[in-house]
Amino acid sequence: MNFHGIDLNLLVAFNALFNERNVTRAASRVGVSQPAMSAALARLRTLFGDPLFQRGAEGLHPTARANELAGPVTSALQQLESALITRPAFAPDTVSQTFRLGLSDYAAYVLLPSLSKALEQQAPGVTLQVLAVANRDSVIDLLDAGKIDTAIGVPPSAQNSRILSRPLLQDRFVTLLRHDHPAAKREMDINSFLALKHILVSPEGDGYGVVDQALARQGLQRTRALVLPQMFVAPEVVAATDMAATVMERVALNCSARDKLRLYTPPLELPVIPFDLIWHRRNDNSAAQQWLRALIDSLASSL
Repeated sequence: MNFHGIDLNLLVAFNALFNERNVTRAASRVGVSQPAMSAALARLRTLFGDPLFQRGAEGLHPTARANELAGPVTSALQQLESALITRPAFAPDTVSQTFRLGLSDYAAYVLLPSLSKALEQQAPGVTLQVLAVANRDSVIDLLDAGKIDTAIGVPPSAQNSRILSRPLLQDRFVTLLRHDHPAAKREMDINSFLALKHILVSPEGDGYGVVDQALARQGLQRTRALVLPQMFVAPEVVAATDMAATVMERVALNCSARDKLRLYTPPLELPVIPFDLIWHRRNDNSAAQQWLRALIDSLASSL
Protein backbone atom coordinates (compact mmCIF):
# COMPACT_ATOMS: atom_id res chain seq x y z
CA MET A 1 0.00 0.00 0.00
CA ASN A 2 1.21 3.52 -0.83
CA PHE A 3 0.66 5.77 2.22
CA HIS A 4 1.39 8.95 0.32
CA GLY A 5 -1.61 11.26 0.41
CA ILE A 6 -3.74 9.22 2.84
CA ASP A 7 -6.30 11.41 4.58
CA LEU A 8 -6.39 10.67 8.31
CA ASN A 9 -10.09 11.53 8.26
CA LEU A 10 -10.66 8.35 6.25
CA LEU A 11 -9.53 6.32 9.25
CA VAL A 12 -11.85 8.34 11.45
CA ALA A 13 -14.68 7.55 9.02
CA PHE A 14 -13.75 3.85 9.02
CA ASN A 15 -13.80 3.78 12.83
CA ALA A 16 -17.24 5.42 12.90
CA LEU A 17 -18.63 3.04 10.27
CA PHE A 18 -17.27 0.01 12.10
CA ASN A 19 -18.79 1.12 15.40
CA GLU A 20 -22.14 2.34 14.11
CA ARG A 21 -22.73 -0.12 11.25
CA ASN A 22 -24.83 2.59 9.59
CA VAL A 23 -23.74 5.36 7.18
CA THR A 24 -26.16 7.97 8.56
CA ARG A 25 -25.25 7.33 12.21
CA ALA A 26 -21.55 7.25 11.35
CA ALA A 27 -21.89 10.60 9.59
CA SER A 28 -23.61 12.09 12.64
CA ARG A 29 -20.92 10.69 14.93
CA VAL A 30 -18.14 12.29 12.90
CA GLY A 31 -20.07 15.50 12.17
CA VAL A 32 -20.32 15.27 8.38
CA SER A 33 -23.18 14.83 5.93
CA GLN A 34 -24.46 11.43 4.86
CA PRO A 35 -23.20 11.92 1.26
CA ALA A 36 -19.77 12.82 2.61
CA MET A 37 -19.66 9.63 4.66
CA SER A 38 -20.76 7.60 1.62
CA ALA A 39 -17.96 9.21 -0.36
CA ALA A 40 -15.48 8.38 2.41
CA LEU A 41 -16.61 4.76 2.31
CA ALA A 42 -16.05 4.66 -1.44
CA ARG A 43 -12.52 6.04 -0.96
CA LEU A 44 -11.82 3.53 1.81
CA ARG A 45 -12.86 0.67 -0.47
CA THR A 46 -10.47 1.90 -3.13
CA LEU A 47 -7.67 2.47 -0.63
CA PHE A 48 -7.87 -1.01 0.89
CA GLY A 49 -9.03 -2.89 -2.22
CA ASP A 50 -11.90 -4.46 -0.28
CA PRO A 51 -15.66 -3.76 0.11
CA LEU A 52 -15.07 -3.45 3.91
CA PHE A 53 -18.82 -3.35 4.65
CA GLN A 54 -21.72 -5.24 3.06
CA ARG A 55 -25.29 -4.06 3.45
CA GLY A 56 -27.65 -6.38 5.35
CA ALA A 57 -31.04 -6.33 7.02
CA GLU A 58 -29.56 -5.03 10.28
CA GLY A 59 -27.14 -2.53 8.73
CA LEU A 60 -23.58 -2.75 7.52
CA HIS A 61 -21.72 -6.00 8.09
CA PRO A 62 -17.90 -5.76 8.21
CA THR A 63 -15.89 -8.02 5.95
CA ALA A 64 -13.02 -10.11 7.26
CA ARG A 65 -10.63 -7.36 6.12
CA ALA A 66 -12.61 -4.73 8.06
CA ASN A 67 -12.44 -6.86 11.20
CA GLU A 68 -8.68 -7.17 10.75
CA LEU A 69 -8.33 -3.40 10.40
CA ALA A 70 -10.63 -2.41 13.26
CA GLY A 71 -8.24 -3.07 16.14
CA PRO A 72 -5.13 -1.42 14.64
CA VAL A 73 -7.10 1.58 13.34
CA THR A 74 -8.83 2.15 16.68
CA SER A 75 -5.54 1.78 18.55
CA ALA A 76 -3.78 4.23 16.21
CA LEU A 77 -6.54 6.83 16.55
CA GLN A 78 -6.54 6.49 20.32
CA GLN A 79 -2.77 6.96 20.47
CA LEU A 80 -3.02 10.06 18.29
CA GLU A 81 -5.81 11.43 20.44
CA SER A 82 -3.80 10.81 23.60
CA ALA A 83 -0.77 12.52 22.09
CA LEU A 84 -2.56 15.52 20.60
CA ILE A 85 -5.53 16.15 22.88
CA THR A 86 -5.56 16.60 26.64
CA ARG A 87 -8.76 14.99 27.81
CA PRO A 88 -10.44 15.92 31.09
CA ALA A 89 -10.53 13.24 33.77
CA PHE A 90 -13.73 11.22 33.95
CA ALA A 91 -15.98 12.61 36.70
CA PRO A 92 -18.65 9.98 37.46
CA ASP A 93 -20.62 12.25 39.78
CA THR A 94 -21.24 14.85 37.05
CA VAL A 95 -21.60 12.88 33.80
CA SER A 96 -24.80 11.97 32.00
CA GLN A 97 -23.99 8.79 30.12
CA THR A 98 -25.33 5.34 29.23
CA PHE A 99 -23.23 2.22 29.78
CA ARG A 100 -24.29 -0.90 27.89
CA LEU A 101 -23.39 -4.05 29.78
CA GLY A 102 -23.72 -7.63 28.53
CA LEU A 103 -24.43 -10.06 31.35
CA SER A 104 -24.93 -13.77 31.66
CA ASP A 105 -27.79 -14.77 33.98
CA TYR A 106 -25.30 -15.70 36.70
CA ALA A 107 -23.41 -12.42 36.45
CA ALA A 108 -26.65 -10.45 36.63
CA TYR A 109 -27.78 -12.40 39.70
CA VAL A 110 -24.48 -12.04 41.53
CA LEU A 111 -23.25 -8.56 40.55
CA LEU A 112 -26.13 -6.43 39.30
CA PRO A 113 -27.60 -5.47 42.71
CA SER A 114 -24.28 -4.17 44.07
CA LEU A 115 -23.34 -2.53 40.75
CA SER A 116 -26.68 -0.72 40.55
CA LYS A 117 -26.27 0.52 44.11
CA ALA A 118 -22.72 1.74 43.43
CA LEU A 119 -23.79 3.59 40.28
CA GLU A 120 -26.68 5.18 42.13
CA GLN A 121 -24.29 6.47 44.79
CA GLN A 122 -21.25 7.37 42.68
CA ALA A 123 -22.69 8.24 39.26
CA PRO A 124 -26.34 9.34 39.60
CA GLY A 125 -26.44 10.61 36.03
CA VAL A 126 -25.44 7.27 34.54
CA THR A 127 -27.96 4.93 32.92
CA LEU A 128 -27.10 1.24 32.85
CA GLN A 129 -28.51 -0.71 29.92
CA VAL A 130 -28.21 -4.48 30.36
CA LEU A 131 -28.33 -6.94 27.47
CA ALA A 132 -28.60 -10.67 28.04
CA VAL A 133 -25.67 -12.77 26.85
CA ALA A 134 -27.17 -15.97 25.47
CA ASN A 135 -23.91 -17.93 25.33
CA ARG A 136 -20.20 -17.40 25.83
CA ASP A 137 -19.38 -16.79 22.16
CA SER A 138 -22.20 -14.32 21.44
CA VAL A 139 -20.20 -11.78 23.47
CA ILE A 140 -17.81 -11.29 20.56
CA ASP A 141 -20.61 -10.46 18.13
CA LEU A 142 -22.20 -8.02 20.59
CA LEU A 143 -18.89 -6.24 21.20
CA ASP A 144 -18.01 -6.15 17.51
CA ALA A 145 -21.41 -4.66 16.69
CA GLY A 146 -21.03 -2.01 19.39
CA LYS A 147 -24.22 -3.21 21.09
CA ILE A 148 -22.43 -3.49 24.44
CA ASP A 149 -19.45 -1.68 25.95
CA THR A 150 -18.29 -4.54 28.13
CA ALA A 151 -19.51 -7.94 29.30
CA ILE A 152 -19.28 -10.30 32.24
CA GLY A 153 -19.46 -14.02 31.59
CA VAL A 154 -17.66 -17.28 30.95
CA PRO A 155 -14.68 -16.57 28.64
CA PRO A 156 -15.37 -17.11 24.92
CA SER A 157 -14.18 -20.45 23.58
CA ALA A 158 -11.78 -18.83 21.07
CA GLN A 159 -9.28 -16.02 21.62
CA ASN A 160 -9.49 -12.92 19.46
CA SER A 161 -6.94 -10.11 19.26
CA ARG A 162 -9.57 -7.36 19.21
CA ILE A 163 -11.36 -8.73 22.32
CA LEU A 164 -9.68 -8.06 25.67
CA SER A 165 -10.48 -9.69 29.00
CA ARG A 166 -9.28 -10.28 32.51
CA PRO A 167 -10.40 -12.72 35.24
CA LEU A 168 -13.12 -11.29 37.45
CA LEU A 169 -14.33 -14.07 39.74
CA GLN A 170 -14.92 -17.79 39.87
CA ASP A 171 -17.40 -20.09 41.54
CA ARG A 172 -17.67 -23.73 42.46
CA PHE A 173 -20.55 -26.18 42.40
CA VAL A 174 -22.40 -27.33 45.52
CA THR A 175 -25.13 -29.93 45.88
CA LEU A 176 -28.32 -28.92 47.68
CA LEU A 177 -30.83 -30.90 49.73
CA ARG A 178 -33.78 -29.78 51.79
CA HIS A 179 -32.46 -29.43 55.36
CA ASP A 180 -34.92 -32.04 56.70
CA HIS A 181 -34.52 -34.45 53.79
CA PRO A 182 -33.91 -38.02 55.10
CA ALA A 183 -30.55 -38.10 53.28
CA ALA A 184 -29.48 -34.81 54.88
CA LYS A 185 -28.73 -36.58 58.15
CA ARG A 186 -25.56 -38.16 56.77
CA GLU A 187 -22.59 -37.10 54.70
CA MET A 188 -22.94 -37.40 50.95
CA ASP A 189 -20.91 -40.00 49.08
CA ILE A 190 -21.30 -41.10 45.49
CA ASN A 191 -23.79 -43.84 46.37
CA SER A 192 -26.10 -41.53 48.31
CA PHE A 193 -25.72 -38.94 45.54
CA LEU A 194 -26.84 -41.42 42.88
CA ALA A 195 -29.77 -42.57 45.02
CA LEU A 196 -31.32 -39.08 44.86
CA LYS A 197 -33.68 -37.61 42.27
CA HIS A 198 -31.87 -34.70 40.61
CA ILE A 199 -32.70 -31.38 39.04
CA LEU A 200 -30.71 -30.87 35.85
CA VAL A 201 -29.84 -27.31 34.85
CA SER A 202 -29.50 -27.29 31.06
CA PRO A 203 -29.43 -23.78 29.50
CA GLU A 204 -29.11 -25.26 26.01
CA GLY A 205 -31.96 -27.69 26.61
CA ASP A 206 -29.82 -30.69 25.64
CA GLY A 207 -30.61 -32.64 28.80
CA TYR A 208 -26.95 -33.10 29.68
CA GLY A 209 -24.91 -31.04 32.12
CA VAL A 210 -21.53 -30.76 33.81
CA VAL A 211 -22.53 -33.28 36.48
CA ASP A 212 -23.62 -35.81 33.85
CA GLN A 213 -20.30 -35.39 32.04
CA ALA A 214 -18.36 -36.05 35.24
CA LEU A 215 -20.47 -39.10 36.05
CA ALA A 216 -20.15 -40.47 32.51
CA ARG A 217 -16.35 -40.43 32.86
CA GLN A 218 -16.85 -42.93 35.71
CA GLY A 219 -19.45 -44.96 33.79
CA LEU A 220 -22.23 -43.65 36.05
CA GLN A 221 -25.47 -41.75 35.57
CA ARG A 222 -28.00 -40.07 37.84
CA THR A 223 -31.80 -39.99 37.95
CA ARG A 224 -33.04 -36.71 36.48
CA ALA A 225 -36.50 -35.73 37.70
CA LEU A 226 -36.67 -32.12 36.49
CA VAL A 227 -34.86 -30.19 33.73
CA LEU A 228 -34.59 -26.39 34.05
CA PRO A 229 -33.21 -23.80 31.60
CA GLN A 230 -31.39 -21.89 34.39
CA MET A 231 -30.36 -22.56 37.97
CA PHE A 232 -31.94 -19.73 39.95
CA VAL A 233 -35.26 -21.43 40.75
CA ALA A 234 -33.57 -24.76 41.54
CA PRO A 235 -32.91 -23.97 45.26
CA GLU A 236 -36.58 -23.06 45.73
CA VAL A 237 -37.66 -26.38 44.19
CA VAL A 238 -35.18 -28.30 46.34
CA ALA A 239 -36.51 -26.60 49.48
CA ALA A 240 -40.03 -27.80 48.66
CA THR A 241 -39.30 -31.35 47.41
CA ASP A 242 -37.12 -34.42 47.89
CA MET A 243 -35.03 -33.51 44.85
CA ALA A 244 -31.36 -32.53 44.85
CA ALA A 245 -29.70 -29.89 42.70
CA THR A 246 -26.07 -29.08 41.93
CA VAL A 247 -25.65 -25.34 41.32
CA MET A 248 -23.14 -22.52 41.72
CA GLU A 249 -22.36 -21.83 45.37
CA ARG A 250 -23.20 -18.09 45.25
CA VAL A 251 -26.63 -18.88 43.81
CA ALA A 252 -27.31 -21.15 46.79
CA LEU A 253 -25.92 -18.74 49.38
CA ASN A 254 -27.94 -15.77 48.08
CA CYS A 255 -31.28 -17.47 47.45
CA SER A 256 -34.35 -16.76 49.59
CA ALA A 257 -34.61 -20.44 50.59
CA ARG A 258 -31.07 -20.57 52.06
CA ASP A 259 -32.27 -21.39 55.61
CA LYS A 260 -34.18 -24.40 54.30
CA LEU A 261 -31.20 -25.96 52.54
CA ARG A 262 -28.13 -27.99 53.36
CA LEU A 263 -25.10 -27.56 51.14
CA TYR A 264 -22.65 -30.36 50.26
CA THR A 265 -19.45 -30.62 48.31
CA PRO A 266 -20.41 -32.88 45.38
CA PRO A 267 -18.85 -36.36 45.68
CA LEU A 268 -17.26 -36.11 42.23
CA GLU A 269 -14.75 -33.84 40.54
CA LEU A 270 -16.41 -30.80 38.98
CA PRO A 271 -14.69 -27.79 37.41
CA VAL A 272 -14.44 -24.38 39.00
CA ILE A 273 -16.19 -21.96 36.62
CA PRO A 274 -14.38 -18.70 35.73
CA PHE A 275 -16.12 -15.45 34.86
CA ASP A 276 -14.23 -12.73 33.01
CA LEU A 277 -14.64 -9.02 32.40
CA ILE A 278 -14.62 -8.73 28.59
CA TRP A 279 -14.40 -5.64 26.38
CA HIS A 280 -13.46 -4.53 22.87
CA ARG A 281 -10.02 -3.12 22.16
CA ARG A 282 -11.57 0.09 20.83
CA ASN A 283 -12.86 0.82 24.36
CA ASP A 284 -9.59 0.02 26.10
CA ASN A 285 -8.41 3.63 26.54
CA SER A 286 -11.79 5.21 27.20
CA ALA A 287 -11.66 6.96 30.57
CA ALA A 288 -15.35 6.26 31.19
CA GLN A 289 -14.99 2.59 30.31
CA GLN A 290 -11.86 2.27 32.42
CA TRP A 291 -13.76 3.71 35.39
CA LEU A 292 -16.64 1.26 34.89
CA ARG A 293 -14.31 -1.72 34.61
CA ALA A 294 -12.45 -0.68 37.76
CA LEU A 295 -15.75 -0.33 39.62
CA ILE A 296 -16.87 -3.81 38.53
CA ASP A 297 -13.47 -5.21 39.55
CA SER A 298 -13.75 -3.72 43.03
CA LEU A 299 -17.29 -5.05 43.52
CA ALA A 300 -16.35 -8.54 42.35
CA SER A 301 -13.34 -8.67 44.68
CA SER A 302 -15.64 -8.11 47.64
CA LEU A 303 -17.92 -11.07 46.85
